[in-house]
Amino acid sequence: MICTSIQNKELQEILDLLPQLEMAEIRLDRCALDDEELERLFSDSDVPLIATCRLAEEPQAPEILERAIMAGAKYVDLEMEAPAAVGRRIREACREYGTVLIRSYHNYEDTPSRAVLLSLLERARSFGGEVVKIVTTATSAQDVPAVLSLYEHVQPGTLVAFCMGEKGRESRLEALRHGAPFTYACLSEQEATAPGQWTTEDMREAVYGPFRFVQAAGLPMPSSKSFAQRAIIAAALADGTSHLSGYSPCGDNESALAVARALGAEVQVEGSLLSIRGIAAQPGCLKLSELHTGESGFLTRLMVPLLSALSQEPVRVTGEKTLLNRPLTSAHDIMAAFGVRLYPEDTAARPEDCRLPLKVAGPIIPGRADVSGKGGSQLISGLLAALPLMPEKSVLYVHDPRSIPYLFITVDVLKRFGIKIGSEMEGDEDFLETQDWSRCTGITFRIKGGQRYTAADFSIEADWSGAAPFLTAGAVFGDVEVEGLDTQSLQADISMMDILMDAGASMSQLDGPAGPIHVKRAPLNAFSTDLNNCPDLFPMVAVLAAFCPGENHILGVERLRHKETDRAAAIEQMLTKMGVNVVVNEDEMVVYGKSLTQRLLSGELLKGGRFPSYGDHRMVMALRVAALGASGPVLIDDPTCVAKSFPSFNELFEQL
Repeated sequence: MICTSIQNKELQEILDLLPQLEMAEIRLDRCALDDEELERLFSDSDVPLIATCRLAEEPQAPEILERAIMAGAKYVDLEMEAPAAVGRRIREACREYGTVLIRSYHNYEDTPSRAVLLSLLERARSFGGEVVKIVTTATSAQDVPAVLSLYEHVQPGTLVAFCMGEKGRESRLEALRHGAPFTYACLSEQEATAPGQWTTEDMREAVYGPFRFVQAAGLPMPSSKSFAQRAIIAAALADGTSHLSGYSPCGDNESALAVARALGAEVQVEGSLLSIRGIAAQPGCLKLSELHTGESGFLTRLMVPLLSALSQEPVRVTGEKTLLNRPLTSAHDIMAAFGVRLYPEDTAARPEDCRLPLKVAGPIIPGRADVSGKGGSQLISGLLAALPLMPEKSVLYVHDPRSIPYLFITVDVLKRFGIKIGSEMEGDEDFLETQDWSRCTGITFRIKGGQRYTAADFSIEADWSGAAPFLTAGAVFGDVEVEGLDTQSLQADISMMDILMDAGASMSQLDGPAGPIHVKRAPLNAFSTDLNNCPDLFPMVAVLAAFCPGENHILGVERLRHKETDRAAAIEQMLTKMGVNVVVNEDEMVVYGKSLTQRLLSGELLKGGRFPSYGDHRMVMALRVAALGASGPVLIDDPTCVAKSFPSFNELFEQL
């Protein structure tokens, strides 16, 4: 990225300039800002800002830098010559407020030997520099190669090294090609802060040329099908008429409405409002012979336990498209623990690989059972929905749970319809201290019997899964604002927000937890994340990783094997064909990324071509985002399969 150095400006002048810049260094030793102005500048800006205050020019530099950190500066630049006590003070403030510390060395006379440069690099690291800045003056032809050779000794995205002066002018651009997270430019030649500095306009032309960035505001997100499907089925089981607002249609949601009608519920759709008159469900209240669940894996797994509780006779469950090839992992063993038998029509299939069509033969028997959560949360959600209807209490212990947030979405939705379920989570000492769900080793659900569903009125949340492509596009390729999301949601895919921030993206939200979310380009860095609890994010996170310099580690590969396709293989094949180095080791995918600027300057944009969708809506979304950083067109064989979760996705994506 291009960081524009700003000096000798008043606050309003700086604020007027920032919307035109992608990143800025504020020379606080040359911009006289009081405490209130510092707070306003660094707390309100979506543009990544570096707070710089040279010790030689401002005696109060440590105090000024500390105030900038507390106000929200993304970076703070502290010279290596700073006294040790000042260094410790600034490091502690950076850790407390999440500011990235740059330790910098400037030599305005010459360039030291390579041995000295390497020593400076190591010292800056030992002084706490998350990003090291080494800037010298080129006086001979050997100086620039010596400085640029430092990039061979660091992780990508952690070093900014170039030469000043006319002989070092091109090194400012070469720094980006070698993996620097940003380089410095000036507003005009008259406002240069160092010899040989490019203007921002000239640097933009050299780096980006005709490349087109994305920009969009006010993009509305569809309703969460995780909430919608659960609420529709709960409303169908309830006594009375429920009203669900905020509904938006998609393939899976429409399948849920069809199932509700098949159960006997009366469904009316008026725009985004659903009115559902339920069947006042109780054990054995239905005589169903067959139920069709469309292409929805969740709906299928939700209904298997419910059918065993509600139907007086075995029910044949059918589906369509990719669902017919997806095994109901662990379904046989989990349902057998409650006395339910599953009979797949493919008699040659092993019980653990049973697929649709199959027959569900109840009744479900309440009691105590210990089941594995390794196969996912969906069937367990079905048990949580069915067991409260039975006459006696049940205790369900889930060991090795996965997709934990989805289980608590189920509990939350059921609570709205009058169903009460107690839960206790367990884990190691780290879990007890951090409450990090990835460290949870088991969950006990205590379910009172004899409960009944009652009608409810509430609004369905917007979908974080559907928002992930737009948020990623903003973080890598420009500036995007989405509407309708709740940052206090239980949805597992809200993790996309944490992943983007861990990767260095600039994110902000105004007007409370339901206000618009704004994502803007910033220098990205490699990250590590565990997606076992949110596997639907994997394709998008893998594309994000391709533009985050260095080794990106993503856990949760095994959760992808039985989605709409083998997503793990599909993602690996997609990125490999696009020219991205990917390695899969059991449950981990390692993506070797490069920044957008490095890809542009080195001619390593992603490769275009023809790509299969595999009938998988998440793969299409990932391909559309990847195409924004490709050197040629990305042609997808079936882009319309996004209708499964987000029918208007392609149309909305065109607005970027």
